[in-house]
Amino acid sequence: MKIILNQDVVNLGEEGDVCVVKDGYARNYLLPTGAAVIYNKSNAAIFASRAAAIEKRKVEKRAEAASLKEKLDAVTLEIVVPAGESGKLFGSVTSIMVQEALSKLGFEIERKKIEVQTHAIKMTGSYTITVHLYENESSQIKLNVVSEAELKERARKEAEAAKAAEEALKAEAEAKAAEVSEEAEVEAAEDVALDEASEEAKEE
Repeated sequence: MKIILNQDVVNLGEEGDVCVVKDGYARNYLLPTGAAVIYNKSNAAIFASRAAAIEKRKVEKRAEAASLKEKLDAVTLEIVVPAGESGKLFGSVTSIMVQEALSKLGFEIERKKIEVQTHAIKMTGSYTITVHLYENESSQIKLNVVSEAELKERARKEAEAAKAAEEALKAEAEAKAAEVSEEAEVEAAEDVALDEASEEAKEE
């Protein structure tokens, strides 16, 4: 079936594009959702009259995509999941989980625009996730998949490091206090010696 897209459709085309799709796809999804209209002279004329407005929206979408790409490229996601000692996950990391992690950071990305390597990640480690934006624009996001055990171990080490730093500061403070106290004692002893010397001089 020949249709005209009423809006951008991932992996198909952009608003105003004329496409040929399977009848079932058009009847069951594109036409009922308003994503497209049937191609005919009347609809073609309507879209021709809207060409300038459509192009203006495309320019705006390109600018938004470029801005979003810059922000997403700087993102590093961390997803914590249950895993065995070998690093194999009890389950997998999917595009839905990546979408939720991005949402927590304020990025609302359609799940179908998120491309996860091999469709599902099943081991801990570092990965690169592709997010398709507008036209050929896409972003590469860094993803660290961490096991719950790793997270607990990291928290334990951080707690130990914080405790060691606190003890080091305390020891340094005590050492400074002792040094000040020692200097005060020396000054006091010197003052006493001077007073005694002064008294002796008076007696003479």
